[in-house]
Amino acid sequence: MNLKNYALIAVLSFNISMGFAQKTKKNTEPAKVWSIEKANAWYKEHQWLTGANYIPSNAINQLEMWQADTFSPDLIDKELGWAEGIGFNTLRVFLFSKAWSQDPEGFKKRMDQFLTITQKHGIKPMFVFFDDCWNKTSAIGKQPEPKTGVHNSGWLQDPGDPAFKEEANFAELEKYVKDVLGHFAHDKRILLWDLYNEPGNSGKLEATIPLLTKTISWARSVNPDQPISIGLWSWGFEKLNEIQLANSDIVTYHNYEAPDWHQRTIDLLKASGRPLICTEYMARSRNSRFANILPMLKNENVGAINWGFAAGKTNTKYAWDTPLADGSEPVEWFHEIFQPDGTPYRLDEVNLIKKLNNK
Repeated sequence: MNLKNYALIAVLSFNISMGFAQKTKKNTEPAKVWSIEKANAWYKEHQWLTGANYIPSNAINQLEMWQADTFSPDLIDKELGWAEGIGFNTLRVFLFSKAWSQDPEGFKKRMDQFLTITQKHGIKPMFVFFDDCWNKTSAIGKQPEPKTGVHNSGWLQDPGDPAFKEEANFAELEKYVKDVLGHFAHDKRILLWDLYNEPGNSGKLEATIPLLTKTISWARSVNPDQPISIGLWSWGFEKLNEIQLANSDIVTYHNYEAPDWHQRTIDLLKASGRPLICTEYMARSRNSRFANILPMLKNENVGAINWGFAAGKTNTKYAWDTPLADGSEPVEWFHEIFQPDGTPYRLDEVNLIKKLNNK
């Protein structure tokens, strides 16, 4: 069977499983996931959601963004001005547990400062707590310099590996999630909470399930005003997909495929009855582009959040598996919209984004 056909069947099966699981749960305990009606009412309160996964261009990873010594509100303000200029109204932004552990009060103050800047530019961000992607370990303090020509050479898993499966860490992680969520639970400047980026990635597979289910429980105990989601990303992970979908108020997902396969994903995820937001797309060399994906997402009323904003220390203009050891320019940028000085990488793409956002 074609791998992509298998993927689509897998998606359909976990949608059906989710429906049965929800019906069963209603009979045994109070439902904590938003009703489909509430989720759709929330979505209708917003304009079509468009934006990018954002990290300032001078940060190689989440720690460098959020640590006090390297937090850069002036640069963030400037770059978010570019986002406002093309009509973006949301951003997806990764938090980091060690930045909180180092200085919980300072971390929340920096989050508040970030939210003041986003509000100034008419942007409501979503925040991501945990992440199974890229480097396994991290350390507070000065972060490494980028590896020349290597995509996301300094990005960090959170809480890392083997830290993610060591239950001795869970008490501190619980404090982190509950403290941040509790502090901002009623903050209207925040769009949504994305609890866990790509659970099971980096070969972790179902070993992520204990931390994922704990995180869901911690978040639901706080019961924030904003919706909760755990983005779908790998259709073959049936147990993880079922957990993610059954515990998401709004369905979020990642898709770096060409338009025909992306459309099939949308068609199947609609079976959930919930609003959809694509929280990662746009990899030019894989034929996931603004020109062929963004109009489709708007036509389907699916939120559109691409990976990459301003070229910088993350090096995500280079493709995942195509490093350029000499640091030369790729034939075509993989991600990113702007040069470090705010010049568009491709003016036609920026003009399309502005047009679709009525700017």
